[in-house]
Amino acid sequence: MATPTLPNSRTEPDGSAVIRVLAYNVRSLRDDTDALARVITACAPDLVLVQEAPRFFRWRKKLARLAAATGRIVLTGGATAAGPAILCSLRATIERTEDVLLPLTPGLHRRGFATAVVRFGGARLGVLSCHLSLRRDERHEQGGMLLDRLAALGVEHAVAGGDLNERPDGRTFRHLADALQDCRAVSPWGGEFTSTAADPHQRIDAVFATEGIEVLGCGVPLGLPGVNDADLRRATDHLPVLAALRIPAS
Repeated sequence: MATPTLPNSRTEPDGSAVIRVLAYNVRSLRDDTDALARVITACAPDLVLVQEAPRFFRWRKKLARLAAATGRIVLTGGATAAGPAILCSLRATIERTEDVLLPLTPGLHRRGFATAVVRFGGARLGVLSCHLSLRRDERHEQGGMLLDRLAALGVEHAVAGGDLNERPDGRTFRHLADALQDCRAVSPWGGEFTSTAADPHQRIDAVFATEGIEVLGCGVPLGLPGVNDADLRRATDHLPVLAALRIPAS
């Protein structure tokens, strides 16, 4: 049975906004970028929270090409955030952006956050894309930094998403879910497991939202019109997480 379509993006008469947010680890665009673009386009996201964006030679051009192929623009991130990035539709009004590099542990990969504040109609929203550490203790510290960074955006409503490198029963995942809404747990929709694309058996990618945001559905867009299994397997080694959210007017 096909997965029901999530609500379409729209602005309500009271100024609130229904938006779609997609979190997606794209593995530095090393796989089938045409399949990746088709998946993103079919999900019709207002915001794409990217992990493992290109970071080296001509990384800006590569990220811009992905954005253009999906009808989006690069909002922020990439190498300047050590991998996380944010793409957005032209529906978003950009207020500000900031890329944040996290403390470097010698011998480990540098991590960072791509952050922004945007508006959709009368709704103002903080946004954060993350890719947390493979090491348990460092990952937990970064989870705390994520919550601090969301608070520092100075907005009432915010979303964060990405590759947590941890399952829902892990200490960092639970810490984030205690402070924020784990959108998949609040309103399950579509598929659950995000890793790997070839053999989905664990949920390590997620979208979180602050209290006050209404979660209309969240999960892997299996069976969504325009999304097929072959493209999902070819696009990258993770499956995406798509959330539909209603953001109150500010």
